[in-house]
Amino acid sequence: MAARRLDGTAWAARLRDEVRPRIEHFRARMGRPPGLAVVLVGHHPPSEIYVRNKIATVTEHGCHGELFRLPETAGVDEALDLVGRLNADERVDAILVQSPLPAAMGHDAEQRVFDAVDPAKDVDGFHPHNVGLLVQKRPALVACTPLGCAELLDREQIPLKGQHAVVIGRSDIVGKPMAMLLLHRDATVTICHSRTRDLAEMCRSADVLVAAIGRPGFVTPAFVKPGATVIDVGINRLEDPAEVARLFADGSPKAQQFARKGSVLVGDVHPDVEAVAGAITPVPGGVGPLTIAMVLRNTVTAAELRAAARG
Repeated sequence: MAARRLDGTAWAARLRDEVRPRIEHFRARMGRPPGLAVVLVGHHPPSEIYVRNKIATVTEHGCHGELFRLPETAGVDEALDLVGRLNADERVDAILVQSPLPAAMGHDAEQRVFDAVDPAKDVDGFHPHNVGLLVQKRPALVACTPLGCAELLDREQIPLKGQHAVVIGRSDIVGKPMAMLLLHRDATVTICHSRTRDLAEMCRSADVLVAAIGRPGFVTPAFVKPGATVIDVGINRLEDPAEVARLFADGSPKAQQFARKGSVLVGDVHPDVEAVAGAITPVPGGVGPLTIAMVLRNTVTAAELRAAARG
């Protein structure tokens, strides 16, 4: 039997609706909407799409969303200066620096820029202050993608207490905060990565498996315990016909989509896993919409916390 699909699109719509009254209350109290500033450096096509969706979502729901662009040639000092100005702008409640930054900025540019964001405005939850609060189980602002995954598991009533959860990926953006959120829900958590020995065997022990490695179709049925819940965080755009043929049979919906468009979005989980898992997130339509919904909710949360701090 095919796995139950966990519909991130439907849950994201519900989450956005739940935030609307909070936005209206904030506007009535403060005389302005919650404000999100998004910093985009250079031209990275996937980032352009993500940024457009994030700003559209916050503005459609009554917040103010504004894009601040820097050219591809911008140095890290220019990015730091822009972040400093946004930190000082009282109309801005939340700041999001779109990743990745251009490689020419330097290997430590992202960390330096993320660290420069006012923790109270850190909508992505990347600042060390917010990471520390998450570790101590008193989070304020949490990274949007893992937070969306946790919300999905909660709302779908996937059992976590006492269950074994395996996270493939140890990034600061997804893997580590995801592990913390699962741990705080009383799961026993294992973090796997590229150096993990017997990776497939380790993953097969998971009741809940989270794949966040950025490798299309990497997680095959051999990685999955029958009946396990699989959360596919990967979003990979395939443009190579051989890669598409490796993952999808001729005539399948994804193969037909590739034939029409010349590209197709796939996750880190092989499509054959759907026949083994008990529940799975689709790509697209799974984690992605929840990430955008969490940007909206974190923007409102940041605005409320800043207002409360001022009295």
